[in-house]
Amino acid sequence: MATVTRAPIGTLHDKITVKLAKEDYFPSFETKLKQQAKTANIPGFRKGMVPAGMLRKMYGQSLFNDEVIKAAGKSLEDYLKKERLAIFAQPMILADAGTRLDMNQPADIDFHFEVGLKPEFEIPAIKEKAHLTRYKIAVSDKMMDDEIERITRRYGKVESQEAVTQNEDLIYAAYEPCDAEGNVTEDEKKIEDTQVLDKMPAKLKEMVMGKKPEDTLVFRPADMCTAEELSGFLKDPLKAGEEAAEQYYKLTITRVGLLVPHELNAELYTQVYQNVEIKDEADFREKVKAELGKEFERITGERLQNEIYELLVHNTPIHLPVAFLKRWMMEGGETKKSAEEVEHEFGSFDHQLRWQLISDKLMMENGISVSEEEVNRDVKTRVLAYFGLGPDDDDKAPWMEGYMSKIAKDEKMLDETYRRLLYGKLFTTLETKFNVEEKEIEEEDFFKLEDAHAAHHHHH
Repeated sequence: MATVTRAPIGTLHDKITVKLAKEDYFPSFETKLKQQAKTANIPGFRKGMVPAGMLRKMYGQSLFNDEVIKAAGKSLEDYLKKERLAIFAQPMILADAGTRLDMNQPADIDFHFEVGLKPEFEIPAIKEKAHLTRYKIAVSDKMMDDEIERITRRYGKVESQEAVTQNEDLIYAAYEPCDAEGNVTEDEKKIEDTQVLDKMPAKLKEMVMGKKPEDTLVFRPADMCTAEELSGFLKDPLKAGEEAAEQYYKLTITRVGLLVPHELNAELYTQVYQNVEIKDEADFREKVKAELGKEFERITGERLQNEIYELLVHNTPIHLPVAFLKRWMMEGGETKKSAEEVEHEFGSFDHQLRWQLISDKLMMENGISVSEEEVNRDVKTRVLAYFGLGPDDDDKAPWMEGYMSKIAKDEKMLDETYRRLLYGKLFTTLETKFNVEEKEIEEEDFFKLEDAHAAHHHHH
């Protein structure tokens, strides 16, 4: 009868010894050998007629090893279940030079495993209802005007102009490498580009002003650009490296245009918000304001979630079996890692692991789970929304059933949706566990705030 004992090696790091007696593994080894005899296919012998000694020589030792390891693993598993040990990853076999497995001398065998135990811990930030801030970005009139201007420009149209006359003109141009006289080099690619005149390097802008379509200029980037302008201009529009600074280019203006913003009228409202009835400009502004508000809510909500995440990870005292985890990272994964790689990756691994332990504990304590039906409903709602339909507009999407049966095979997408919903529920619950104070803030000030990760690193 196998016996199992456990002794500590370090913090939450134990050695488990499985002592196997000969009768724990030998009978099953002999059974396996007999089964092998019935099925073995060896040239020169009829099936099932291979001499036992020969089979033993050929397959015996590897079958023997398998059975011994299987017996040890089974005893270890039973022990972990019985003792209800919560462990990290898998038990690792401790390298032990003393044990030689020999089928010709079956004896009592000791197997040593090491395990990392999951810690018990409290979460002080929740116990003490820590203070957090939920920011509310006020949608200012200026923001509204900027957004409406952006929309009217996006839906506007370009009208051709006779010549370049103002900073807002759109310059449609072709750039070709050439010599100082403007003779274009053979086999060189023509680069087409469109740019607002105002965004061009200052000297080039002066040369282009007043030009008409079909006019050409010859220049070298190095002569046209200041040091600040040069690298940007080489990258875009020229899509070239630093070596192009001294190269001559021929610029041909192909068209001059001016973007005329769309008028605020019924046509624009329907283009921007399909399937939504908008009566007049005031109505449109309300809708734009609501959309901006929604986007800000999403951004400030994400910030609050990051705050909660960092607060919990950095302020929850959890002891981890570091030595075990580092060995497991080196040897337990699909690919082996060097000690240097493990040291390099351990910081972020430790961060993730702490969050995993904390979130698992909180989900269990608060009964948070997500059903298959919720996952499917979420996928469906998002697909319908993509086509501008509401969650109950199934009848307008007869193809939905076929789409959903395709999705059922997309494990990656289903898993991502499941995790997003699960953590969404977790954070919604967590927001009720803290003292959350709402605070109005200007957009500019909000984006100047230090990010949560950095803030928590300073305090530690």
